[in-house]
Parts: sequence; C-alpha cells; structure tokens
Amino acid sequence: MEIFIALVLIVALAVGAMYLSRFLLKRAIRTVVATFRGRGAVSAKKAATAESLGLARGGVMDRMFRMRDYRPDALRLLAQAGIVKTTEDGRLYLSEEELGRSTVKKITGGE
Repeated sequence: MEIFIALVLIVALAVGAMYLSRFLLKRAIRTVVATFRGRGAVSAKKAATAESLGLARGGVMDRMFRMRDYRPDALRLLAQAGIVKTTEDGRLYLSEEELGRSTVKKITGGE
C-alpha cells in the first residue's frame, strides 16, 4: 500500500510539474509579445536585438542562482512559428499578421 501511495505521489508531482511548465511558458509568450509591442518592434524598420529587448538567455551564473526564465524559450517558439521575424542584420520584430493567423493569439488574449 505504501508503494502504491508513493507511485501515485510521484505521478501527481510529474503531472503537476508538466502543467506548471506549460503555464509558465504561456505566460512567457504573453510577456514576449508585450515586450515587442511595448518597444515598438513590430516592423523590420523598428526591429531590435534580443539583448536590447531583454530576451537573451542569461549566462551560466545567472541561470544557476535564479529561477528559470522561460522568455528565451518563448522567443524561440515564436520564431519557429514565424511570428517573430529576423532581419538580415539579426534584429528581431513581431509580425502582427502572423500572430493574427496563428493559434498563439489565443494565449496572448487575441490582441
């Protein structure tokens, strides 16, 4: 009986961790979209670097002593979906058109 309870607890913790990670990633996606909009980086002319937007992955020491930052992962996912575009010189901007066509708009509140 004790083994069964331990297994149920382990499964519950794993499922909880999965949902927490998913929730934090969705929140990071909303934050990344808001960051692009707030900085006006919504066209190739107004594109900005990930560093200037505060979305670059921190160094090893930063990551070792802080909670995980999901914003770089959210940025990567948005770029893979074509919502965040890259200019020839490596700067980034949010494509409102692509965002409007994607299912990500549900996460960001459909703005």
